Amino acid sequence: MSNTVFVGDVSNSQHSSPATSDALYRADGNSTLPAPLSAQGLDEQARQAMHALLREGESLNTRTSYQSALRYWAAWHALRYGRQIVLPLSADCVLQFVVDHAQRSTPNGLSCEMPAAIDQALVEAGYKSRPGAPAHNTLVHRVSVLSKAHQVRDLPNPCHDPRVRELLSRTRKAYAKRGAMPQKKDALTRDLLAQLLDTCDDSLRGRRDRALLLFAWASGGRRRSEVAGADMQFLRRMPSGDYLYTLAYSKTNQAGVDAPENHKPVLGAAARALEAWLQASGIQQGAIFRRILKGGHLGEPLSPAAVRNIVRERCATAGIEGDFSAHSLRSGFVTEAGRRNVPLSDTMAMTGHQSVATVLGYFRAESALGNQAARMMEGD
Repeated sequence: MSNTVFVGDVSNSQHSSPATSDALYRADGNSTLPAPLSAQGLDEQARQAMHALLREGESLNTRTSYQSALRYWAAWHALRYGRQIVLPLSADCVLQFVVDHAQRSTPNGLSCEMPAAIDQALVEAGYKSRPGAPAHNTLVHRVSVLSKAHQVRDLPNPCHDPRVRELLSRTRKAYAKRGAMPQKKDALTRDLLAQLLDTCDDSLRGRRDRALLLFAWASGGRRRSEVAGADMQFLRRMPSGDYLYTLAYSKTNQAGVDAPENHKPVLGAAARALEAWLQASGIQQGAIFRRILKGGHLGEPLSPAAVRNIVRERCATAGIEGDFSAHSLRSGFVTEAGRRNVPLSDTMAMTGHQSVATVLGYFRAESALGNQAARMMEGD
């Protein structure tokens, strides 16, 4: 009698048969099939595969910021408690972290509980760029990262403790009462962008930077990661000489959902600048924007940080003063759209914003001085 066992439908229906079975197990000891898995949990190989998929599906910026936050937690914990960090942490530890990093009003001014010696040690070790309390958003981000670290490990989460939640809520309100608003980067509107473009000559570097600035701005204010990740396989030249760039993956479309607004037009001056760069560089496949090495040779694709540096360097060359970064191209595009009364839906289709409130913030900030309700005391 054969020792082959057919395993049919798990419901054990009367209609199950060898022809419809979804697994086959040979118990004769000569099977080439792997040993059955335990139903009580994942083996090590499956866990590693799961973590690899989680990492691959996570954006590089997110992974980098999470790693940086967790390294900071580990360094702070080692200095504050004199021992290595081990999860799960207690709620008291999270409360201590908050009061160490959040400023509160005192008779002598703003203060926090971080000992000066520990603060300086964190700076010297490279975990902080400068002494003093971080921005409120940075504090919230670090607590969120710690919460996520507990969540993915299925550990008791100290960040869900009512005391922690209440302290974070009151801290946010305390900062708001002091007027400590998050600082946004200055916007590179059309007139300022034109000044940056004037600094770009016809050298290979100048052509690249002109194409990069116009591509990022005119296609809807692309994020620096989207500019760094721009690839020729997603670029299509139209008969008119313009281009269509398909943004298949972005911060607001991490699932890669196919939608009409994924296709970003690159028209007019932006198209001509892109064409000039592609012809001068000879790029036909791979990354669109790359490093330029000595002798005019092309290097590896630009990093998101390099995109930021190009914007800042061009601003400095143009003599434009302000707090500018790569995000200034995005905010400048939205601000210019608000200035020109472009319909909100059209603007959001270009930028990919999911939040109407975010876009309206740019629109309203630009139009505040033009509000007719503010001019009712002026004449008849």
